Amino acid sequence: MAFLMNQMLGSKLKSFADGGGEGGSKAGADGKETAESKGMSREEFEEYQKQLVEEKIQRDQDFATKKAERANLRVALRDKYRLPDSALDGAMIQMAGDDVDLPEELAKMVDEDEEEEETNDSFLHKLQNMDLDELKTKAQSRVSELRQTAEEKCVLM
Repeated sequence: MAFLMNQMLGSKLKSFADGGGEGGSKAGADGKETAESKGMSREEFEEYQKQLVEEKIQRDQDFATKKAERANLRVALRDKYRLPDSALDGAMIQMAGDDVDLPEELAKMVDEDEEEEETNDSFLHKLQNMDLDELKTKAQSRVSELRQTAEEKCVLM
């Protein structure tokens, strides 16, 4: 039983006793990775470090672009629904460059919403452009015509 415990936990306890495994690894005195700790030559290690930095820069750029796209969508929605602007969104778009577009999926969603509003808007637009005075006079004249025909046909009225 003790043998199994030693096999399972021995390396973990050893690294814990050594202060986190720094003594057994080939890392430098300041705790940073070195070429020897990775098993690479100096040139390979420098290329590896450059690649890591480039990947980090690319991830940061992609992240900033996504944030700017979301901010651009929020700005479009605020314009659409006539809500107050946010200075934070404007700053986000400027930081990523002003050439930020909406993502395709979000643009499709906005287009679908606009199409739905156009179909609804056509009815509302007709309703708003209707001349209420003319409608009122037509309704009153129709009611008076109905009343006259009802009086002619009905003895009780």
